Amino acid sequence: MALAFNLPTYLTLLRIALIPLLAIVFYLPWENANVACTFIFFLAGVTDWLDGYLARKMRLETQFGAFLDPVADKLMVAVVLILLVQKIPSPYLAIPAAIIIGREITIASLREWMAEIGKRAQVQVSPLGKWKTSVQMLAIGFFLYHDDLFGLPVLSIGYDLLYIAAILTLWSMIQYLYAAFTAINTHENLH
Repeated sequence: MALAFNLPTYLTLLRIALIPLLAIVFYLPWENANVACTFIFFLAGVTDWLDGYLARKMRLETQFGAFLDPVADKLMVAVVLILLVQKIPSPYLAIPAAIIIGREITIASLREWMAEIGKRAQVQVSPLGKWKTSVQMLAIGFFLYHDDLFGLPVLSIGYDLLYIAAILTLWSMIQYLYAAFTAINTHENLH
């Protein structure tokens, strides 16, 4: 089976290519590195929205794209959270970062397991998962920028949003685990 490359897939690959660029810029001894990192992260977010929109609108959805898109998202989030924790070595950042990264690993593994037993549909992305992702991305953008802007305490807002994202992360994980275990119990009781 050949992999299908199309415009949405190329946008997803661009998002993955932006990860090392963001990491390099993050460490540059440059006064505006935070602005550049925030822009790169924002650009990645735009490609995330655009690849999904184009795939649906142009009917270019592929199995490879469906696999690659969440991988790109999770890679970006994990790498940036690790960079941020290294820059701000505080338990107040490390704990919600660990919750978010741990949840992503858990749910990715759960989805793979559910696919193996033919129950992948039981752990599809939920509206709560989309809210979690939106708040998480906003929080990370605030952390990357981190300087006060127009009198707004950007870093403090970033912390607030990250804790909201961590709570949504745990809540959505519990929902996914409950749905999966309910499906598994039903499946096993039928056999």
